[in-house]
Order: sequence, then structure tokens, then C-alpha cells
Amino acid sequence: MALPDPQPGLVISYSYLWYHEHRAGREEGLKSRPCVIVLAIDQQDDGRTLVRVVPVTHSPPADPDVAIELPQRVKQHLGLDAGRSWVVVDEVNDFVWPGYDLRPIAGTRHRVAYGFLPPRLFTNIVTRARDLWRQGRGKAAARN
Repeated sequence: MALPDPQPGLVISYSYLWYHEHRAGREEGLKSRPCVIVLAIDQQDDGRTLVRVVPVTHSPPADPDVAIELPQRVKQHLGLDAGRSWVVVDEVNDFVWPGYDLRPIAGTRHRVAYGFLPPRLFTNIVTRARDLWRQGRGKAAARN
């Protein structure tokens, strides 16, 4: 399987581990879902790339401040379903690329990337996430 370079704004298929699952002792996500790469850092010392992703979910957020709805046009561009979806920005998974939890997109055998978010939407996601983390409202599950 040819893997794309992990670039910010790329939406990938990933077995996301929710923070509450991580806190309960789970080590694996329950299902694959689209996730947005918000950070990719090449490590000088060992050549590995550390990646941070935020999840996409169909569940409406209990707190609207912690999620940004994906516009239908963007969902169509990425090849996602027609249901409403939100990018959750107050929690992340961190892992070394490519990691064990990348998954082929349903209906494909080798693709793990849906495509890129529009730059303005991606900037809004990163800005909202940064603001929440600065307020101490961020949660991370390291998956290394």
C-alpha cells in the first residue's frame, strides 16, 4: 500500500481512540473513522514523523464549542457520506506515522486518505483547537 505523506489538512482513515476510552484503559479504537491531520513533525534524531489527528464524527457535540461541522460540499469532495458530521477539536490522538491504526477506506483496498480540507476550513479547525487547548480544555491519547 502506497502511503501519502502526512500533511496537515489531509483527512485519513484511522482507528481513533476516544479520550474517554483511553482513560478507561482501552488501547484500540472501536472503529475506523475519518480523522484530520492537524500536525506532522519530522524528528531530526530518528527520522520518524509524529502526527496529531482530530476525529470526525456523526454525533452532534454536546458542547458546540468543541466541534466544527463539515459542510456538505466538503464531505462530497472527500467522498464521505451525506449525513451531518463534525470535526471534534478538543481531543487528539498522537502517533508515529504511519502507525498501526491507519485503515484502508471502506470499499478500497489500499487508500487511507480521503483528500485535503479546504485551507480556510482547516485554519478554522486549527484556530479553534488551539484556543481550546490554551484554555486547558484539550485532551490527548498518545498511541505510540
